[in-house]
Amino acid sequence: MQGRNANHSPMTCCPVSHLRGAVEVSLRSPVACWFSAMLYCFGGSVLSSLMLAEPPVAFLAKGTNILLASTVWYLVFYCPQDIFYQCFAFLPLRLLVAGMKEVTRTWKITAGVAHADSHFKDAWLVMVAVGWARGAGGGLISNFEQLVRGVWKPETNELLKMSYPVKVTLIGAVLFTLQHSQYLPIARHNLMFLYTVFLVVSKVTMMLTRSSASPFAPFEAALGHMFFGLQKTPSKVKGEGAAASNGSSVCDQSSSEQHCDVKKRQAKKTE
Repeated sequence: MQGRNANHSPMTCCPVSHLRGAVEVSLRSPVACWFSAMLYCFGGSVLSSLMLAEPPVAFLAKGTNILLASTVWYLVFYCPQDIFYQCFAFLPLRLLVAGMKEVTRTWKITAGVAHADSHFKDAWLVMVAVGWARGAGGGLISNFEQLVRGVWKPETNELLKMSYPVKVTLIGAVLFTLQHSQYLPIARHNLMFLYTVFLVVSKVTMMLTRSSASPFAPFEAALGHMFFGLQKTPSKVKGEGAAASNGSSVCDQSSSEQHCDVKKRQAKKTE
């Protein structure tokens, strides 16, 4: 049996496979690689259980899901000749799997909101937090998952710089919380349909255009500048250019002063 080729990166086959160093970990420690993959797949269940003071290992009781996830993990990393990856490298199949993943995201969010409401009646923040954790738990606990692989990068914390899946999951958690509390005048199934269509269309578009830019970027920039005084990108670049020019002038001035000092020392030596 041959290990995975390091040149391949099957992003759509196994979520953890696109993380940096996953291939090396699979060859060095299959147990750590498997545990990392399970955390990424079932991170939402683990995080939401911790938030509601429930056993975080409850997901292990679902043997069918664990077996399915473990089978996919094994085929991604250890299938001979990377046959499994080559099958899912076919673009239409990748788009289908990505769309199915976004459909499950909607169900996870709604399940998290309803589960939180059963513990804390009409607690908006709890419902939003648990729905967010259930739908994007794999990204929110990414730092802990990195520790399993022997990597520590606190600057990749999702709260510091949210990725698009985490952002869109947070928006979905807010929308479904408002709908569950009957403050949003729309039926649940209609909201689920519209939200899922938006997720699938945006995901497929990003994959076809090979773009990682968030569709919310213009709104984020406008709202950040309006409410928090955050500088927009053009002004930031302009400021950096001005600082660079100032820095170069200072350097020129300091270099000329050093040149003058050298000449004075040489004159003193000749005297």
